[in-house]
Amino acid sequence: MKCIRSLILVLASASALGFLALLSDTAEALETQAREAFLIDAGTGAVLLDKNSEVSMPPASMSKIMTAFMVFERLKDGSLSLDDKLPVSEKAWRMGGSKMFVEVGDQIRVEDLLRGVIVQSGNDACIVLAEALAGSEEAFAEQMTAKAREIGMTNSTFANATGWPDPNQRMTARDLATLAKRIITDHPEYYHYYSEKEFVWSDIRQGNRNPLLYKNIGSDGLKTGHTEEAGYGLTASAFQNGRRLVLVVNGLGSQKERSAESERLMSWGFREFGNYALFEAGETVDEAPVWLGAEKTVPLVVAEDLIVTLPRSVRNGMKVSVVYDSPIPAPVPSGLEIARLRVSWPEGVPIEVPLMAGQDVEQLGPFGRIGASIKFLLLGTP
Repeated sequence: MKCIRSLILVLASASALGFLALLSDTAEALETQAREAFLIDAGTGAVLLDKNSEVSMPPASMSKIMTAFMVFERLKDGSLSLDDKLPVSEKAWRMGGSKMFVEVGDQIRVEDLLRGVIVQSGNDACIVLAEALAGSEEAFAEQMTAKAREIGMTNSTFANATGWPDPNQRMTARDLATLAKRIITDHPEYYHYYSEKEFVWSDIRQGNRNPLLYKNIGSDGLKTGHTEEAGYGLTASAFQNGRRLVLVVNGLGSQKERSAESERLMSWGFREFGNYALFEAGETVDEAPVWLGAEKTVPLVVAEDLIVTLPRSVRNGMKVSVVYDSPIPAPVPSGLEIARLRVSWPEGVPIEVPLMAGQDVEQLGPFGRIGASIKFLLLGTP
């Protein structure tokens, strides 16, 4: 028999819990001038805004986030260090577009090249790194595509390390958000480069083009992009009051529009949504009756801390229920998924997460099972 039990909860602050479980797909409707836009809560995975997030688009210099990620991976596995010096080829020196202004024959530290890529958006610095790490920019682009597939960026392909216009240089807004989250979580020791507002090389001072770094909204990364085909884009992250949001926009008409729209969307995400703690890992959510068990009930527990991201306006309309087939037949091993926790709210897509048996429940012996069966036949209860 299907059993659905409603629960009454007192919502706690999200900051009370250390681990945030991947949860909701709320995707509120909000008009935006961006051709593509994707806004997520990085902690819970909740989608706050989705406009064409799966559409293949030219990422322009936002491609350089992947270039830097490839370098971070090499730093992490120890095959490269920040102090290693890499040679500048004529191809790198001749590369057009935004530049770090390296010179042919120079030997440049990896850390300086990274800052040239991240802060100055230097195409020349990208090529120096690509050629040193893979032998050629083309080979490096193939490695970028392979790594993208490995980390779940299934709709991204790379033809170069810079984002230079090419029909095979394509990403989606969702993939860019995935990449931003991976850099923040996998390589926190290098993420600080994205918040640097300027970098000087060859006596040339260049400022970071990320407009959100200069606004008081907690932004600390990541990267702008612009080509005629792509329009003006930005992959950004900001942190406020224990919450981190990641925003991707592309296809905007000007630098001014990119600045204003990205600030508006990021501020909207922090203002209109909140994170609410429901249960801690291992906490008993409910008790389910057990059929022919040594215990009459088994506790239903969540495996991880459970936090949901909801529009603040619907917080009081949230409903939480437990769904399972009752009674649960014994034996019941601890950790077995035996129920679902369902969270719903007005006009939202319900969330469901598994509930596990919180302890072992052994089956009754032969005489116990006979007695329980007789009781059920006479009284209709387990």
